[in-house]
Amino acid sequence: MPALKEKANTLSITEVSKLCQLPVSTLRYYDNQGLIPGLRRTDQGVREFDQRNIDAVRIIECLKNSGMSITDIRTFMTWCVEGDSTLPQRLEMFKKQREAVLQQIALLEQTLWQQLAESTDETIDQKCEYYTLAVKDGTEKKVMAKYHPEY
Repeated sequence: MPALKEKANTLSITEVSKLCQLPVSTLRYYDNQGLIPGLRRTDQGVREFDQRNIDAVRIIECLKNSGMSITDIRTFMTWCVEGDSTLPQRLEMFKKQREAVLQQIALLEQTLWQQLAESTDETIDQKCEYYTLAVKDGTEKKVMAKYHPEY
């Protein structure tokens, strides 16, 4: 992890890119969308990230990865800047996002299990049984006829 520059306690966009494992273009996009509150620039226009900016990038990534829209992330970041008066809204936003993530996980798990159930010949247990029988018989011909009669 790059250390914050002692003099200014900041990192360059390239250093933050490496630290957060994000393309520089993504960090620029977040800045251009107004998602990183208080991001300073030098007189030459170079972005300087302090610890709060880095923390903001991390929460933006968390929210984005959870499926939250850029618009809602911007709203959240605005509420953070507004302070304690927006704590109830932020809590409610996170509760709703958590529920959305849990619903998405449940849907993905259902899809996974449905796919496994529909393609039983592709499950690990099925393959173990298939090859156990094939090894016992010394050939796949009998097993193939049982599991894949269309061949």
